[in-house]
Amino acid sequence: MKMTQASQGLLLACLLTAGHALADESRLLVNLLGVRDAAGHLRASLYREPETFRKEDKAVKVVSLPAAKGDAKLVFTDLPPGRYAVMAYHDENADQKLNLRFGMFPAEGYGLSNNPNVMGPPRFADSAFELAGPETAIDIKLAY
Repeated sequence: MKMTQASQGLLLACLLTAGHALADESRLLVNLLGVRDAAGHLRASLYREPETFRKEDKAVKVVSLPAAKGDAKLVFTDLPPGRYAVMAYHDENADQKLNLRFGMFPAEGYGLSNNPNVMGPPRFADSAFELAGPETAIDIKLAY
């Protein structure tokens, strides 16, 4: 089967475009440290904007897996490079939300990217990091 020069050019352009698109996709590994027990699920939500930070229904992506005592790994895939922040929590009662005492203090284990010391509501800027390259890994220590 003979290919015309135009067909070869089109095929080459498609291959280069597909390769470039794949090269722009990144993977984020979130290592959750210090999971207290195996009750419920572990959840992590990913954010790109300060306005949506900590509002799980407005997250770029949310991942979840059954809890296990010790350390765990959650993975976000197919992400464009950029600035992100992560909030993770141990959803011990499996109700898909971070339960709070008095409407403001976490009643379940939680953590943020960069593990900032928090006084008041956590800020996006304190948890933001750059996602670049094919894979980035971060550690989040859960506080109970």
